[in-house]
Amino acid sequence: MRDRLNVSLPVEMIAQINDLATRRRLTRSAIVEAAVASFLSPDGADRMEAAFTRRFDRLTRQVQRLERNSGLSTETLALFVRFWLTITPPLPPDAQAAAQVKGRERYEGFIEALARRLNQGRTLMDEIPMDMARTDSNYDEDDADRHLGDRAE
Repeated sequence: MRDRLNVSLPVEMIAQINDLATRRRLTRSAIVEAAVASFLSPDGADRMEAAFTRRFDRLTRQVQRLERNSGLSTETLALFVRFWLTITPPLPPDAQAAAQVKGRERYEGFIEALARRLNQGRTLMDEIPMDMARTDSNYDEDDADRHLGDRAE
């Protein structure tokens, strides 16, 4: 059984109800009824809190992933700079111009390779689990430094 209830609502709210009814293909009464039922439901607050908790948990995991990825990027860059500074001898002044030209060529090649890689959808984050599976459990930072040194020679 249904009973009629007349209510006064702000014009803006009625416009929002009309828009929602049109988008969802529902009656205005159905929308208002669902809103009132939600408001009167004793467990409505619990459901809302659970929904917020799930959202916060998801956001927390996303931020943790971003933090991990940022730390990985920083450590990768630091290791590369340390390695590069260790193996690169200073150039004599007469070789600077030629080195700068070669550096520009190499940089352009690097950017092209990076663009190809990103267009293929490949990332360092995707490769790390595969690389970690291949490494030995006794592999430490000194081994990594020696390995990088071997490649440069």
